Amino acid sequence: MIPVTEQPEPADFDAKVRRKGLAFLQKKGIAPDQPVPEGITLKPCWRDCLDDLHVSYKGCCAYLAVYIERVTGGVSADHFTVKVGTSARLAHEWSNYRLACSIMNSRKGRYDDVLDPFHIKDNWFSLELVSGRIYPNPSLPFSITRQIQETIDRLRLDDAGNRAMRSRHYQEYIEGFCTTDFLKRRSPFVYTEACRQNLL
Repeated sequence: MIPVTEQPEPADFDAKVRRKGLAFLQKKGIAPDQPVPEGITLKPCWRDCLDDLHVSYKGCCAYLAVYIERVTGGVSADHFTVKVGTSARLAHEWSNYRLACSIMNSRKGRYDDVLDPFHIKDNWFSLELVSGRIYPNPSLPFSITRQIQETIDRLRLDDAGNRAMRSRHYQEYIEGFCTTDFLKRRSPFVYTEACRQNLL
């Protein structure tokens, strides 16, 4: 993971998502500032802003830090503060959305032990470029490295598939199959770590 800068709400978000979501809550008798009752399925108005999320965040998954091709259907809006058990209005707030590939969104689910990409700092997550292994920066205090490791474990960021993907992205760059600019757009975590390690 790398820090993600929160992007401004699109001009038409209120009409396209928020108002529709609040109208649904009103129809169901759910107070916006109260938790969503168990068993209630919210109207997924947030799907109407997936294109905006993809554009605003340059198509990159906030957790995996790789580009998601919009046409694959793998783009989703993760509600960083979960929809159930918290203020119902957060289900329809732009500031609560993180662009995520569907697998990362599913793995995060309703858990609250994942670090917020909007609030992490540079170099919190370290990368072994050849193997693709991700791990907490060992120079950080234990309280922070513990949270980083919990995030890695929860999202399975260091599983075999993700290791292989990151390693492949770097290897393809080394072998000349892609430019530095392409690596930066396609795999910004790999790019950032390669820059930090003076390997670009």
